[in-house]
Amino acid sequence: MSNIEHSSDKAAPSPPLRSLLAAMMFEALAPDIQVQLRAGSPSQLFSDGQLIHQRGTESEGFCLIEEGTVSVGQFLRSGEFRSVALLGPGDSYGELAILANRPRIVDSLARGPARVRFIGSALFERVLAENPSAMRALLGGMAAQLQETLDLLAGMRSGTSFARTAGLLANLAGGGSEPRTVGVTQQEIADLLGVTRATANAALKTLEAQGLIARSYGVIEVFEPARLTLLAMT
Repeated sequence: MSNIEHSSDKAAPSPPLRSLLAAMMFEALAPDIQVQLRAGSPSQLFSDGQLIHQRGTESEGFCLIEEGTVSVGQFLRSGEFRSVALLGPGDSYGELAILANRPRIVDSLARGPARVRFIGSALFERVLAENPSAMRALLGGMAAQLQETLDLLAGMRSGTSFARTAGLLANLAGGGSEPRTVGVTQQEIADLLGVTRATANAALKTLEAQGLIARSYGVIEVFEPARLTLLAMT
């Protein structure tokens, strides 16, 4: 395939950086319930690379990201952090640990400055008890997340690294059709896909040769997110 000219296609600023398309559980709740949960819940500003929560600790609440990006994953025995998802403003995480009454299974780090609101378990459970319909909304959000997770697992087993890279970039670009600037590193892409950096580089190089993306330091211009989504299905 020949390269496609994009000289007139100025990429729009990237939407909040996130690697998943499914709505988080908090986002599935009715607006008035979201207001109740936010009220009286403290927020904290974290600096780049600062640990927010550690795997294995007891879950006393969940996090709502209000500004910036949070990387969710696990520290390896070597001390290296392996990211499995990037979450942005409006995303939440940690609700499942509360509902399952189990310790946290992931570590979370601020990716750049990030403001996170901590919503305590007691408040969460009280609001749910007062609003029985909210549980159905949570189940809907949980089902959407599970479906996307199963799709990702299926892609890891059967999809090529090229197709998976295309799909991830489409997600990071917000899943729309307009050109976007995505601030993500090659190593982060490799971590999110569970492949080596060399494998991720090869896939990115092919996408760039086809004129679908352009790379620079820490930034990828995604020219046609919709086409990347189609490539991810092949």
